[in-house]
This record gives sequence, structure tokens and C-alpha cells, in this order.
Amino acid sequence: MAESEDIFLRAKHRTFSGLTEDAEREWTGPFCFIQAADPQLGLMKAWREGDCDGGGDEWAEEVELTKQAVEAVNQLRPRPKFMVLCGDLVHAMPDTPFREGQERDLKAALKGTDPSIPLVFVSGNHDLGNSPTPRTVEQYCNAWGDDYFSFWVGGVLCLVLNSQLFFDASGCPQLKETQETWLEEQLSRASSLSAPKPKHVLVFQHIPLYLKSPDEEDDYFNLQRGVRQNLLNRFKKAGVKAVFSGHYHRNAGGCHSGLDMVVSSAIGCQLGEDTHGVRVVVVTADKVIHRYHSLEQLRDRGMDEDLRKLLQA
Repeated sequence: MAESEDIFLRAKHRTFSGLTEDAEREWTGPFCFIQAADPQLGLMKAWREGDCDGGGDEWAEEVELTKQAVEAVNQLRPRPKFMVLCGDLVHAMPDTPFREGQERDLKAALKGTDPSIPLVFVSGNHDLGNSPTPRTVEQYCNAWGDDYFSFWVGGVLCLVLNSQLFFDASGCPQLKETQETWLEEQLSRASSLSAPKPKHVLVFQHIPLYLKSPDEEDDYFNLQRGVRQNLLNRFKKAGVKAVFSGHYHRNAGGCHSGLDMVVSSAIGCQLGEDTHGVRVVVVTADKVIHRYHSLEQLRDRGMDEDLRKLLQA
């Protein structure tokens, strides 16, 4: 594998190179990571012009914002353990014009990330298509690594899921079934692991379970209620602490029955009143605390002082 591809293809064989159970099973104290979402190269112009079904023929704005995010994350101290991008890496759907150029330019922008901060990629609907097929999933995996996998970091078990298989798997029912079997194995094992148990179990996916309430109506921006409730029940039973997602291009979420649903706004196009930004997440032995930071704030002032104090405790 070419060196230039290594940072983009670390998720293989349903795990992540360097962040394996053998290497990262032990709790070593508080740490932070960065959750980002939706750089979605090409959407900003498409949104302004009201042509969001098009691939967007310009994406210089999103490239610059991604570079700003990378620069701000690189200067954080202590360094984040990883940065996860929760889907919609680019706007152009599979097999459409501009897709290749958007992926190329996003990778070029992300290459500036400090090598000590692994990049974890989550698949979104624009990365796979709204109704993915085996072919579009394979294309994504060839470009960015596995579409679902687990990894460990500092004693915490993390599960990355392909949420499009929950939303519409009509074009790839076998892939949905395979992820379901894998997920059930992961959740069962998480709840039955002997000491040392993971300090926390975290889930990363593109589409939120819900935006405000588990009982809300079905929407383009959430998972259908039957699917949502099934996942909520399974996650709670397995002791999942938080689910991190994007897709909404606004900050949202809530905490119900001890499970935190975190919906983060975008690096790229904003559909609400939030600013371009990322979320800083601090993990302690007892809690998972997070704050959304604008790129400007993160660059000029670093992470919030209260988060920094938690890391020093």
C-alpha cells in the first residue's frame, strides 16, 4: 500500500490499525478526541443555488474549511487520541460527476493532519448513495476503509456503523444482515467482557437515531422509529454511553435513559444557525463530556477551559 493511502485505509478487517484491543484495552486516564461531520465538498454552492441533487461543481470553500479544522486540531494540547469524521465526506453521489475530484481534494486537505492523530471515517448517505448497493459500498471501502468496524482507545470500545444500512438497505439486504450479525456480536461481547471491562462504549454513525426525542416523527434526518427503538434498546442493554452522528448540519440531540444522542453540525455547509466547527469530546473514567467549538474559537483559544481541566484531573 502506498504511504499516501495509509491514513485513509486504516479500517480493515472490521478493526482499525493501531487502535486494537491488544494495544488499547487498558484505561490510562482521561483523554480527548475530535468528532467532526459533513465536510461534504460541493454542497455549499449547490445549497445556495437550490440544486442539491447535483454534485456541486465547486468546493474550494469546503476545502479551506477542512484545512482550518485540521490546523486547529493539530495545535490542541494535549493531542486528541483520534479525529472521527461522521459521514458525508463529499457531496457528489457515487458514479456522478465531480465525485473523483471531491474525494481527491478532501484527501489532500486531510493529509495535513498530524500523524499522531488517527483519522477515523464513517460512511454517510452521500458517500454510499441513499440506497446503497454492494458496488457503492465497495467503492467507499476502497477509498476510505471499512464501512463498519470496531476499535479501542484508552480502555474505551468504539463501534463505527454504516447507518445507511439501517435507513434503506433495499439494494443490499445481504450487507444489512451481515452488519446486523456483526453488531449483535459486538454488543453482546461488550456487555459480557470480563475485567477489565471497557470504561465506556461509544457508537459513531452518520444518521442520528433522533434529533430531539426518541418519540419524534420519522424524518429525512433521523432513523425510522421502529429501527430507532430497536437500536436504542440494544445500545442501552450493552451499556453504550453515547452515539455520535452528523447528517443534520445543525447541532441537536438529547440524553434519555443514560444514553447520550449527540448530533454535531458540519465542517462544511450549515443548514441552521450554527457555525462551521467540530466537537471536542473529553472522556474521563466516569463521564463523556463534549462541547461544539467553532473553527475560529478552536484555532484562537483552543478547547474550553472546563474541558481542559477535566483532562488535567
